[in-house]
Amino acid sequence: MSLTFNTRLGPYEILAPLGAGGMGEVYRATDTRLDRDVAIKVLPETFARDPERVARFQREAKVLASLNHPHIAAIYGFEEANAVRFLVLELVEGETLADRLKIGPLPVDEALGVCKQIAEAVETAHEQGVIHRDLKPANVKITPDGKVKVLDFGLAKALTGDARSKTS
Repeated sequence: MSLTFNTRLGPYEILAPLGAGGMGEVYRATDTRLDRDVAIKVLPETFARDPERVARFQREAKVLASLNHPHIAAIYGFEEANAVRFLVLELVEGETLADRLKIGPLPVDEALGVCKQIAEAVETAHEQGVIHRDLKPANVKITPDGKVKVLDFGLAKALTGDARSKTS
């Protein structure tokens, strides 16, 4: 579902598109209740009518909610408004690692810092029984102050304990 500037989904006001992929479209929005910017992820229209895709989207929310780490972008909610189901996610400012690499290779010390932060995020996910399955430079953001955030757990698979009920 393509959203436009000023569209409202409950208390969320859409500001601008951020990107789109196979599993969703992501928008910058304002949470008018808490006066903060967030990312809103919606299913493409064709998937929004498919019960299996909707269930997978909900599993993504549950898997992401099971993770809490400074290098994993947080989820704030799984909501529905105006007949649209959507995820409310932490808005991570900065550039993707893919965009940064277009400029050229990272200096070794910077690359080691980025890799260490990604490894810490992945290790935490694995300790919770979650495998990302789509880890790539486009799914890693580097904030202006150099912090790394791993994004997009849409293809993640939960493997252990209670997480089994969340597998995709």
